Amino acid sequence: MADNVERWAVQARGLVQGVGFRPFVYRLATELGLAGWVRNDLLGAAIEVEGRVEALATFAQRLRAELPAPGYIDHWRQESCAPSGTRGFEVLASASAGEASAWILPDLATCDKCRRELFDPDDRRHGYPFLNCTHCGPRLTIIRELPYDRAGTTMASLMLCAACQREYDDPGDRRFHAQPTACPVCGPRLSVALETAVQALAAGQIVALKGLGGYHLACDARSEDAVARLRARKQREARPLAVMVRDLDAAQALAEVSAAEAELLTSPAAPIVLLVRRPAADLALGVAPGQPTVGLMLAYTPLHHLLLTAWDGPLVMTSGNLSDEPIAYEDADAAARLGPVADLVVSHDRPIERRCDDSVVRVWRDRLLPLRRSRGYAPLPIALDGPGDAVVLAVGAQQKNTFCLTRGGEAILSAHIGELENEPALASFETGIADFERLLQLRPEALAHDLHPDYLSTHYALHRAVADGLPLVGVQHHHAHLAACLADAQRTEPALGLCFDGTGWGPDGTVWGGEVLLGDLRGYERLAHLRPFRLAGGEAAVRQGWRVAVDLGAQAGVQLDAVALGVDEERLDLVEQMLAADLQCVPTTSCGRLFDAVAALIGLRSDSRYEGEAAVALEGVAAEGSAEAPFALARADGVWQIDWRPVVTWLLEQRAAGAGVDVLAGAFHAGLAGTAAELAGQLRAATGVNVVALSGGCWQNVRLLSETVDRLQATGFEVLTHQRVPPNDGGLSLGQAAVARARLAGE
Repeated sequence: MADNVERWAVQARGLVQGVGFRPFVYRLATELGLAGWVRNDLLGAAIEVEGRVEALATFAQRLRAELPAPGYIDHWRQESCAPSGTRGFEVLASASAGEASAWILPDLATCDKCRRELFDPDDRRHGYPFLNCTHCGPRLTIIRELPYDRAGTTMASLMLCAACQREYDDPGDRRFHAQPTACPVCGPRLSVALETAVQALAAGQIVALKGLGGYHLACDARSEDAVARLRARKQREARPLAVMVRDLDAAQALAEVSAAEAELLTSPAAPIVLLVRRPAADLALGVAPGQPTVGLMLAYTPLHHLLLTAWDGPLVMTSGNLSDEPIAYEDADAAARLGPVADLVVSHDRPIERRCDDSVVRVWRDRLLPLRRSRGYAPLPIALDGPGDAVVLAVGAQQKNTFCLTRGGEAILSAHIGELENEPALASFETGIADFERLLQLRPEALAHDLHPDYLSTHYALHRAVADGLPLVGVQHHHAHLAACLADAQRTEPALGLCFDGTGWGPDGTVWGGEVLLGDLRGYERLAHLRPFRLAGGEAAVRQGWRVAVDLGAQAGVQLDAVALGVDEERLDLVEQMLAADLQCVPTTSCGRLFDAVAALIGLRSDSRYEGEAAVALEGVAAEGSAEAPFALARADGVWQIDWRPVVTWLLEQRAAGAGVDVLAGAFHAGLAGTAAELAGQLRAATGVNVVALSGGCWQNVRLLSETVDRLQATGFEVLTHQRVPPNDGGLSLGQAAVARARLAGE
């Protein structure tokens, strides 16, 4: 019988720390009568298990099949070793020697078992705003070092009481080695009673609330006055505000929620989900002015559950910052920056190690479409296919910034940082990079950056390359978009990249943004683009789409009317003079700016209070089943051009004939989608490439996305879209990293 006994040494990698992996292994091994041990290490989890071969095979099969979510095993290495004859199974202390490659778990929403305890009057944690277990609670935002043990978290200074210690030490308990575990006796405490916060909200006041990855600013989402006051103080004029509700029923009362959207709302990631707002929703119009959608999230911490239950209504729950600044997460900084905004600050004494904003997603055809990848998703690694194994630091772009570090076959993206347009944001970016390099024990071997010379991320890369003697890999903006889509789909072969976005630096010195590339991870060729137009006044035209419309009209041979554009004659005359003299006019092929101009041409919006507002409005009003606005395709300077001039003339004629903005917006979307598919067909015939990748911020527009994908697939194309990183600049660092690895491997 002894001949049938073996001992296996197993290395498991993936989501195996902070998810109850060790107690699950303990219970499974004990059930099967196996001996050995399990422990965390810097790679993930190490297991030695001994017993009959049949039981070992069952152990390996059931471990991978039955591991409870959100844990999962990405890599399993198994070797035989000499049996030791030991009895019993135990959980050993973590090993901290060696090279770190364990995954860092994102913060997880409160699980069902903890939520039941929270509202159970007979439970010792009843009403405690910081309860958690191995299946939920803070992870990324409290970890100071790996492996993930309490001593390496911000909970280290809080000593467990006897009852919590018993749970923590018991492999059969749900809180076995739950590092943030606590109770009212030994755990963190609020600075202000929850009832005081509810009273402040009821009085129409603004409350700064410390959460998992930083502070939120909260107010009554039903009160126009409270929302307007929050906007004025936060300096956020019109961009939509996120709303938090108690549960799924409350979300369904405010918005249409599909089964896929409900699954996302109630998932451990618990992101903000962009939903179609119900016409009779009890929400202030100021929450998302002029938008048919609203960003909703469910309460995802015990504190949120208690607050939303006591409040019994929707709350605006927006990032605790001033417009374009990073979210405040340290108490002193929050007091200084949010003091002028909030009437009441509700803090607590569990330190936040690193900031992490809320994630924002859409559902498209029952699939995840990330718009902002942060809490709940970051920093889970993304598997990289293709050549290269260099440790690359990719620094992203100026807007929606993230950075990325590669490690072996993985790319690890930071949480959302935001716009690198001021000192606080730049400081957050720089400290975030230093923090991740320390935590992951990685030193970059190369730096990847955007080609734009004025991006602060580019400046960082240039300066650090000199300081550390590292090679630089400059990656063109839209090539990075194409590469990000390929990496997202774990593909490496050449594809036709329809890269439609706002702006990106072109190597010809112009501003690109409506590009069709043929490329892979190593390089690209520009095969087509939108017919160029000019941004009169440069940056001013980003917010004032009517300025772009004036140049479109001039190129189409149409004189535009000031009243129809929604501007006064004097301003129109000034822009026409600038264009005639080509003074302060920036040439561009930007698809995003084309959307803005069309919104002005059809009388929908002449300007935007934040970048993209007019384009979002155009998507929101677009009618189904519209005729196609007539784009044209032409060859110029050796490449194809998508000529929008016929569209300008047609839209103005249809508007004069009484067509509504909904019909015109729908026709523009249909026309652009049809022309993109027609162009792709022409390029397939010339190149033989049958794969199309859709990347860039314009593909957040699900109306454009749906129509384009349908037309491409109808003609036999394989279409790649984003599912793990955003199509906007939030995914750009992944593309930069993939390109840099491939180029370095080629060298």
